[in-house]
Amino acid sequence: YPILMAADILLYDAEIVPVGKDQLQHIEITRDVASRFHAKMNKELFVLPEAQVKQETQLIPGTDGSKMSKSKNNIINIFLPDKKLRKQVMGIQTDSTPLEDPKDPDTCNVFALYEIIANDEQTAEMRKNYVGGNYGYGHAKQALFELLLEKFGAARERYHHFMNNLHEIDQALEVGAQKAQIVANDVLQRVRETTGY
Repeated sequence: YPILMAADILLYDAEIVPVGKDQLQHIEITRDVASRFHAKMNKELFVLPEAQVKQETQLIPGTDGSKMSKSKNNIINIFLPDKKLRKQVMGIQTDSTPLEDPKDPDTCNVFALYEIIANDEQTAEMRKNYVGGNYGYGHAKQALFELLLEKFGAARERYHHFMNNLHEIDQALEVGAQKAQIVANDVLQRVRETTGY
């Protein structure tokens, strides 16, 4: 599996590979495979990719507070219809602090998700609501839901357009495949010439 993954990266002369922090070892393995090949062939054939890790996207909490993951079924799918999206947001786990009591934003799953997509002013206002009391988790979840609709409205529209026009996706994939094939064929030709195959 690591060799196949490395081949998938090296085949396209990727210089920068966006990865999460937990995937850095994949890039290191890829660089190692390419470097060993270079040493064996006495020639540099592959681009040594660099990992690009965005610090602000290293950990997204899920609806249960642990790392968001499809396999844990704790995601928020921003492309769901409004009603289903709201149901996911309203299902975020919270504690049982009463409505009238102050709440700790730094230990709340709803606030953690809100903070990721909100601007500084919105985040400060939400924090103020939490610590001021008389602000329930239902209010916070509704604010998160509304912010998701606002922030991802254009992306949601685009997604639904393409889901209703699958032929456009097929066309875009075909164009991309043709472009990728040109690069891949060039890399394979370099390898064949060097290895004699």
